[in-house]
Amino acid sequence: MAQEVRGVIAPGKDEAVRVETIVVPDPGPGEAVVRVQACGVCHTDLHYKQGGINDDFPFLLGHEAAGVVEAVGDGVTDVEPGDFVILNWRAVCGKCRACLRGRPWYCFDTHNAKQRMTLTDGTELSPALGIGAFAEKTLVAAGQCTKVDPAVAPQVAGLLGCGVMAGIGAAINTGGVGRGDSVAVIGCGGVGDAAIAGSHLAGAATIIAVDIDDRKLAKARTMGATHTVNSRETDPVEAIRELTGGFGADVVIEAVGRPETYQQAFYARDLAGTVVLVGVPTPEMKLELPLLDVFGRGGSLKSSWYGDCLPSRDFPMLIDLHLQGRLDLGAFVTETIQLDEVEKAFERMHQGDVLRSVVVL
Repeated sequence: MAQEVRGVIAPGKDEAVRVETIVVPDPGPGEAVVRVQACGVCHTDLHYKQGGINDDFPFLLGHEAAGVVEAVGDGVTDVEPGDFVILNWRAVCGKCRACLRGRPWYCFDTHNAKQRMTLTDGTELSPALGIGAFAEKTLVAAGQCTKVDPAVAPQVAGLLGCGVMAGIGAAINTGGVGRGDSVAVIGCGGVGDAAIAGSHLAGAATIIAVDIDDRKLAKARTMGATHTVNSRETDPVEAIRELTGGFGADVVIEAVGRPETYQQAFYARDLAGTVVLVGVPTPEMKLELPLLDVFGRGGSLKSSWYGDCLPSRDFPMLIDLHLQGRLDLGAFVTETIQLDEVEKAFERMHQGDVLRSVVVL
């Protein structure tokens, strides 16, 4: 039987978000209803609110979440009611050419719940990234639920659902950072700091954090950065080269998503080094690079989709590392808030005052 719960919607482009009553249907085949316990406020939610993703308003926001499975539909075998899960927005299909080649982290046919949640008047909602977790309960595809150790606090577990996984995965999965490597991370928000933490976890010897905000650079040091560069005051390419013996970093992770910072990443890497783009650009952005430089510098230019993660593999591993005290996920949580404080959280995010605000239900 359908349930009525509270949820945060974005009614129209650049309009303030508001709490509304949401109708959550019973799960159909392959679906699950999850009682949300915590959900991080991510930049992607702000992009939805601003109309930067598409114009399929109204949106049910929130996607970086953890909670408990309440009910499952027919055919669901991987999770059951009572399981503590992290929600992911790339439920792999197991059948596409990427999955069949043993590369499910590149799945080309990820899926969401077939049914739509609605307002009480029947208006269909578009769940952010197929999740919509700024709500007391949400309907997702069962494949979007990844079971993890329930000993972890929901407000830190949910962060692996998006930003923290994107950053850690950009370093470890996409960039292949290893012991003794030099790494530079351009952009020290939540994703950039996670890339720093991931590089530290992988054993990088030199980790250079680059940003224009000294507050963010100070935080980056607590995440594992060995050096910091304020690129408003110093040429970051020259600074990175100077800190790496004049050569450039083995891996440079661009966590901003702008042409100018990507060019900095390109020229700040060592010969045969790797550039990883994990910052998300906007559709109108263009990049110009001399083709001879692309050829002559060698190496790899990669994009990192969701940290090239496989949730069933990576989420439990990272939660275990957190519980062992080897990965401090709690360091990413600046504040916990209620559903009716999401609009204020967006303002604080825009001003750079928080690493992550987390809605706790």
